[in-house]
Amino acid sequence: MDAVRLIVTSRRALAGSKGVPEMMTEVWQAQALAQAIGSRLAVFGPPELRGEALGLTELAGRGCGVLDTPDLAEGDLRAAQLTELGDARQSLMHLGSLLGEVGIALVGMASGADDETTYWQCMEAIDAADESRDRVLEMLRRLADREEVVPEAG
Repeated sequence: MDAVRLIVTSRRALAGSKGVPEMMTEVWQAQALAQAIGSRLAVFGPPELRGEALGLTELAGRGCGVLDTPDLAEGDLRAAQLTELGDARQSLMHLGSLLGEVGIALVGMASGADDETTYWQCMEAIDAADESRDRVLEMLRRLADREEVVPEAG
């Protein structure tokens, strides 16, 4: 499945999740998807994005690592369904929005956390989502720089 479809699916699932355990699962899914997209961009993306894409892979992996790994049914891991990136700009724009929504969800969960463990998991995951989003925004900036047409000296 292409990246944009998976991101849209993740955004809908995050928006529709009820309760902390379900939201944590969706946050983990979003981070795993960001990790997969970063990995794919690092290997197959435009050369000027590869360093930032590797950083995204690492940061999103950290975002998954600070959260408890959800118990997903066979075939429910969205990141494993990624088969193509499609247009890099469009994928990154959607991914940036998803990561922003992840951060908002995590802030809400952290502020309502009943226990210290959940609070600190959310805080660490907020940092990872924010830094991942920064990498996505930097890749979008680099794509925009690449596409600017430099006027020829005449």
